[in-house]
Amino acid sequence: MKHPAELIIERAGAMGVEVPPAVADRLAGLLQAMIREPQNLSSVRDIDTAVSVHVVDSLSGLLVPQVRDAPAICDLGSGGGFPGLALAAMRPDVPVTLVESEGRKADWLRRAAVPFPNVRVVADRSETLARAERAGHPIVTARALGALPVVMELAAPLLAPGGWLVAWRGRRDPDSGPAPAAAAAELGLHGAPDIDVTPIPGVSRYFSVWEKVGNTPDRYPRRPGMATKRPLP
Repeated sequence: MKHPAELIIERAGAMGVEVPPAVADRLAGLLQAMIREPQNLSSVRDIDTAVSVHVVDSLSGLLVPQVRDAPAICDLGSGGGFPGLALAAMRPDVPVTLVESEGRKADWLRRAAVPFPNVRVVADRSETLARAERAGHPIVTARALGALPVVMELAAPLLAPGGWLVAWRGRRDPDSGPAPAAAAAELGLHGAPDIDVTPIPGVSRYFSVWEKVGNTPDRYPRRPGMATKRPLP
């Protein structure tokens, strides 16, 4: 079997993302450490599968111009570190903020981020961070965070005017109704065309991309948990 770093270079290259060998080595080490971590950071325990599911899927974000050219990135619900740490490895010149409310996962992120001087870990809820750093981030990313209206409510208050929310999405059906558009209008967001990607052969995904074109009302985000409990209509 090929070394995980080789797999990262090969599979990312197949979708159009060139990964330098030193970066691939670092990401392979991160992936192996995540799999060995006693706490359950991922249900994927096979390194070959993890390369595609975590690293390559995260790096597909670089196919989105707003992410590829971002001056700074705020990643919500960073969990085991993907996509945030993968993007930080590829963009060492860009400050990356990882937001994770679960204490043990945040502790893991602090340890995992040691080799990445451009990474800051915020061990708090995004709702709380939005009060401290309102309208301060040019790009907010979110992967496997929840329904799109929920992601929008958590991200919009953090976005600077003209900033972008870039959300990794799997299937279109759950987001195909009017709810995302209604939530966007309420939060000051405007949708850009979706971007389709195939990070894993035979598995199509897309990015939902939203620009901050207006002010987000001060009442958002609501208190922690409300975005999920009572999503915007």
